[in-house]
Amino acid sequence: MSRATPSIPAATDDLLAHFASIVGAEHVITDPGLMASYLSEPRNLYHGRARSIVLPGSTAEVADIVTLCNAAGIKIVPQGGNTGLVGGQTPSEGGDEIVLSLTRMNRLREIDILSNTLTVEAGMTLKDVRAAAEAAGRYFPLALNAAPACTIGGNLATNAGGSAAIAFGVARDLVLGIEVVLADGRVLNDLSKLKKNNTGYDLKNLFIGSEGTLGVITAAVLKLFPKPHATVTALVGLADLDRALQLLSLAQDKVSAELKTFELLPRIAFDFVLKNDAAAVDPLPAPYPYYALLEFTSQGIGLAERVDELLDAARAREIIAEARTATAPASRKVLWHIRLKIPDVQVNEGGSIKHDISVPIAAVPAFLREVEAAVTARIPGARLVAFGHLGDGNIHCNVSQPVGADKATFLARWDEINALVHGIVAKYHGSISAEHGIGQMKRGLLPGVKDPVALDLMRTLKKTLDPKDILNPGKVV
Repeated sequence: MSRATPSIPAATDDLLAHFASIVGAEHVITDPGLMASYLSEPRNLYHGRARSIVLPGSTAEVADIVTLCNAAGIKIVPQGGNTGLVGGQTPSEGGDEIVLSLTRMNRLREIDILSNTLTVEAGMTLKDVRAAAEAAGRYFPLALNAAPACTIGGNLATNAGGSAAIAFGVARDLVLGIEVVLADGRVLNDLSKLKKNNTGYDLKNLFIGSEGTLGVITAAVLKLFPKPHATVTALVGLADLDRALQLLSLAQDKVSAELKTFELLPRIAFDFVLKNDAAAVDPLPAPYPYYALLEFTSQGIGLAERVDELLDAARAREIIAEARTATAPASRKVLWHIRLKIPDVQVNEGGSIKHDISVPIAAVPAFLREVEAAVTARIPGARLVAFGHLGDGNIHCNVSQPVGADKATFLARWDEINALVHGIVAKYHGSISAEHGIGQMKRGLLPGVKDPVALDLMRTLKKTLDPKDILNPGKVV
């Protein structure tokens, strides 16, 4: 017998009229067809319903909406570009929430070249933030596949990582100041440009990574960096995982200040992309069990020569088997193509059970070998597709179904395989969520992996800042 669909609490005319009086009637969406794109996430794992979608155009409008909802007990799901992968931006099936989309708040408020800061609203896409920095002769290093659609507010709410974290840190490390609307409608204005500011608690870091459960981020002051004068990308073939770690160590010894990216790619990922993407080409003439994709940037001269020296040293030590480098944008794009396409093509290989984990960098080879042995023992023929940011220990440790297996039957074992992989993560003192967040997907797992005192403090903060539980309920804690 199928589960009955719960009824949606009526969105009263008065409530909708109040929303419309704040943001304009055209920015309150109730048509089911127009609402649909806001109610599910990219992997199609989570689907929800809502009273309406409300799109404010300013911080003042966000504050008025939140004040109204707090008084009426209406729950709010903040949403940016809707690119999150753990259901943190998706409403529940109850239908009693509103989705507060920040995408209209996409203005560049200020560029301060001397301070090397960029002040932007939360709905500005990461692609546009990077372009604004570029136009000003500066560089904003946060780099994600979803850059054309994801918003800076969502990036901060989830403390996004990306491929440049080895050099510049995660989203939290790229913020000097923040503006947040609290659950009672008050606005925390902490848009500071200061690098030194010891005037009490660092409040911004309560909200960065909180996934909209403590407040709604509406703007931020971001750090800018000098624009690189030279960029070199290198793709190298490796005989095994241990050599990937040896190459990383050598690169950090010889060109640490210029190493921006170090990505690990298994051959199976190459095979998936080459099979399912007509535009893909194999960048190296022979296949290798593993590959490393490295990128270097510099404001000086001679970068290409220093990278060549690194690769020559790696060959002399028999760390790498083959390498290809590129400096021109089009050539570098060819080397990046397979890495960027891995998430897109996995769907063509059937079901994929996803893990976004991190372990100490030195433990990555042993961890991956243990995971592959455990997963294939549990599901013979399962294919480990482990790729990602070796430079900071964050691996997207995905498990694709056996060839010819039934997709639904395989995906029904999601929790079982998660538990298996996460158990090995715990053994290596890692994290079950490196850069995607907790959302709905991992909320139930936190009590098993989080220090009890830390979890108690998180719940205390939630209750203190959002006593009515109106901000993104059912997420994180």
